[in-house]
Amino acid sequence: QVSLIESGGGLVQAGGSLRLSCAASGRTFSPYVLAWFRQAPGKKREFVSAITWGVANTYYADSVKGRFTVSRDNAKNTLYLQMNSLKPEDTAVYYCAASIRRSSPATLRISDYSFWGQGTQVTVSS
Repeated sequence: QVSLIESGGGLVQAGGSLRLSCAASGRTFSPYVLAWFRQAPGKKREFVSAITWGVANTYYADSVKGRFTVSRDNAKNTLYLQMNSLKPEDTAVYYCAASIRRSSPATLRISDYSFWGQGTQVTVSS
């Protein structure tokens, strides 16, 4: 009924920028928390950023603060992640996710996210 479709990944040189998009298809999709995660080869999936539906509070992992910006467009049912000043350590598969739990993203676990995108590869070269 509802799926998350990602786009915008690719290969970029260190210091460059990419903008990821995550569009929700289908009807009646009302998550409270929209988030981005990433997973590098051999590493656990880690939290990157999140935004809440109502007040639109934003949250960022320390590793991306000041470089990444999360936003959403409710009319387009789309979540965005603007990534600037990219570093090689940002290389990973990026996933968008959504949770219906009305809680701060700081309290959520990965298992609390019910909807996931397919992932999009981001590769940053030196």
